[in-house]
Amino acid sequence: MGNPEERPDGRVVPPDDEALDAYSSIVTRVAAELIPRVAALRVGAGDRWGGGTGSGVVFTADGYVLTNAHVVGSSRGGAAAFPDGTSAPFRLVGADPLSDLAVVRVDGPTPPPATLGEASRLRVGQLVVAVGTPLGLAGTVTAGVVSALGRSLPARSGGTLRVVEDVIQTDAALNPGNSGGALADSRGHVVGINTAVAGAGLGLAVPVNDTTRRIIGTLVSEGRVRRAFLGLVSSPSPLPPTLADKVGRKEGLRLVEVVPGSPADRAGLYAGDVLLTVGGQPVSTAQSVQRLMFADAIGRDLAITVWRRGALVDVIARPVELTAAA
Repeated sequence: MGNPEERPDGRVVPPDDEALDAYSSIVTRVAAELIPRVAALRVGAGDRWGGGTGSGVVFTADGYVLTNAHVVGSSRGGAAAFPDGTSAPFRLVGADPLSDLAVVRVDGPTPPPATLGEASRLRVGQLVVAVGTPLGLAGTVTAGVVSALGRSLPARSGGTLRVVEDVIQTDAALNPGNSGGALADSRGHVVGINTAVAGAGLGLAVPVNDTTRRIIGTLVSEGRVRRAFLGLVSSPSPLPPTLADKVGRKEGLRLVEVVPGSPADRAGLYAGDVLLTVGGQPVSTAQSVQRLMFADAIGRDLAITVWRRGALVDVIARPVELTAAA
């Protein structure tokens, strides 16, 4: 057995152990990397706790911690406890219920940050490791595989219902308290934030990808995420062969409903239209439209192309800001 390796950033990498098989070596290495960086979060303040508990992942060197919006709920703070026995209060920086992500900041020393990975590179069957605080048991590690990709998770804020896109499904055992903890790949990079236990052997995690990185950055800088609203309900639909050849893809989005009085309605879109492009970007899933609906789209002209009764139709819509009552 070799000696532990100390990296320039101070992280200690355990030595290879010939007694461990390849699978065990990966899981133990990821566990050693992430356990110190995953906190147990207790929501509330002082002696009046809200009763909520969950997990959070340190992702910056200055104490920012990533968790679920449903973990923090309506609370403005609480306490974070780390596996080394240290604890400190935290305050809420920002929460986004429609992605089920939240950022809190710990008022005290924190471990070096975990490395955020890229969920778009995951493959079904790939090994993943979950680290969190299920049932109050800090530093708990479970392992499994990516069971499916591209799942949708309903998320609600007030009267607004959206879906979290590209959710990761895993069979790594998750229990209450795992929410907000890390789902990592074999390199120890955090590719998801565990968010739901959907059943025995069925856990879900919000992916770490370009869209969620944007949400996280906005929560840090602004404390909330502003979204644009078009007023469309859509479903993937196959394109006629001649149109598919022309646009270079097989699917568009058929409009099932256009909300009366919405920007889409005022722009002249109708149920039955098939969306092809929004803002110059090809769309074939509801998620591909949602990822365009951030603050920079509010109040700006947005070019939309649809297929209607055998013809291409171009319209201009001007999204408004999404509110909880929308």
